[in-house]
Amino acid sequence: MTSSDRVIIFDTTLRDGEQALPQSLSMRQKLQIAQALEELGVDVIEAGFPVSSQGDFESVQEIARTLRHAIPCGLARAVLKDVDVCGEALKPAEHFRIHTFIATSTIHVKDKLRKSFDDVLNMGVAAIKQARRYTDDVEFSCEDAGRTPLDQLLRMIEAAIDAGATTINIPDTVGYTVPTEFGGIITQVMNRVPNVDKAVISVHCHNDLGMATANSITAVQMGARQIECCMNGLGERAGNCSLEEVAMAIQLRSKVLGGLKTGIIAPHIARTSAMVAKICHEPVPSHKAIVGSNAFSHSSGIHQDGVLKNRETYEILTPESVGFTSNTMLMTARSGRHMIHDCLRKLGYADDEYDLNDIYARFLKLADRKGQVFEYDLEALLFFTKLDEEDDMYHLDQMNIMSGSNGSIPTATVRLRVGRRTRTESCIGNGPVDAMYNCITHLTGVKITLKSYEITANGSGMDALGQVDVTVEHEGRIFHGMGLSTDVIEASGLALLRAINNIERAKRIHAKKRTKRTTKELVAEAKAEAEAKAKAKAAD
Repeated sequence: MTSSDRVIIFDTTLRDGEQALPQSLSMRQKLQIAQALEELGVDVIEAGFPVSSQGDFESVQEIARTLRHAIPCGLARAVLKDVDVCGEALKPAEHFRIHTFIATSTIHVKDKLRKSFDDVLNMGVAAIKQARRYTDDVEFSCEDAGRTPLDQLLRMIEAAIDAGATTINIPDTVGYTVPTEFGGIITQVMNRVPNVDKAVISVHCHNDLGMATANSITAVQMGARQIECCMNGLGERAGNCSLEEVAMAIQLRSKVLGGLKTGIIAPHIARTSAMVAKICHEPVPSHKAIVGSNAFSHSSGIHQDGVLKNRETYEILTPESVGFTSNTMLMTARSGRHMIHDCLRKLGYADDEYDLNDIYARFLKLADRKGQVFEYDLEALLFFTKLDEEDDMYHLDQMNIMSGSNGSIPTATVRLRVGRRTRTESCIGNGPVDAMYNCITHLTGVKITLKSYEITANGSGMDALGQVDVTVEHEGRIFHGMGLSTDVIEASGLALLRAINNIERAKRIHAKKRTKRTTKELVAEAKAEAEAKAKAKAAD
């Protein structure tokens, strides 16, 4: 049907992606995601499986009513009732797609469907013809095409196109094939199906062997022009092909791929990824390509040195190109002197204000102890001979937390040790941690905004330590804190206190810097005055 260089992006986050979630999404959540995907530039949005439940029917219906640019799509088995329900759900849209499917591999036909291949072919053809009564945009999928005997697959595709399917999807349903194998299947389809020019060939690859993106890219090189994918790679088992991966691979390597392009608006990727992760309660792995927190982070001293000189040495994409504000240079024991020097320069320190070798030696000791060092830690090394918890202004001395159900109000009483004295405060909150945090902020008087709060198990079993990591903002700067305890509420308090102690240390540094500058100014003024007097005396 098309020889265009445009690759259609078909997103199935709301259908295949949702199937892998521990709980169903609400209509409102699905609509939020659908609208974000439309803004991202997705061409077709598979909104759900209408026959599966009344809730799914209504969600598909509402999405069909709301979308303005993306094509809404619903899934239906090759069963006439499924197709009818799908058509009814999508009716509010001016233009919509019905996607019907049936398994074609020998193992599925024999052991799951328990039918002959001819029966399966006839069911597929009947479902397509029924779908054409509702719309001229009909997609047909040969489930488990990757393991279907090639002659049977080609026969099914030809019959589906004759019946009226305008898109033919070739799924690697169980992520079984490798790129050369899957690309070969697409090549055979393009060369041996006589009516293939009347349909768009699509692919839907799963990631069981980690091949989903590679298989999808290989398929479009062989002539496929639609990729079915999910945001963040969500989906059954090991997930689906990642939308962000294929979109950026096609954008970055367009010349190698023969000028292929998509309609994805790349700077919206990070925002959409974060929204999907939050709504689905599926955190993005830190090592995830394109959208993981480490995707644009550099820790190795060799890598940092290269990036500081020329970002393209180790960044094939810029973080800004997909919607992140910047890359991240992690200061760890693997960082080199060049990284430390660059950080101090950005903080405003001239080379003659410190001994780089001394600072770097002390930095390595601190990094070995802390794991990761932040800019305010590095700055503190200029002003303090040692950095440890003994230098902290605030210490948690005692806490008492009361919380429960049936309308009880969470209450916390916290006592902090400040030098030799103690301070005590009681507060309420919307939960035990919030009540404790209210106490701590009242006692310290430090105004902060909590930017992130993460809790993880450090170890295994009932006696595992709870690790809490917090990020807070104070006067435009970001500070971090980490707390460990078998009591997660105590760990939460320790984490916040660590962040506040870092803030207090930064304040002391600022005061020392002001004193240092004032001294410099006085010396400069005295020197200038002496020079002026000398010039005046010489003139006389």
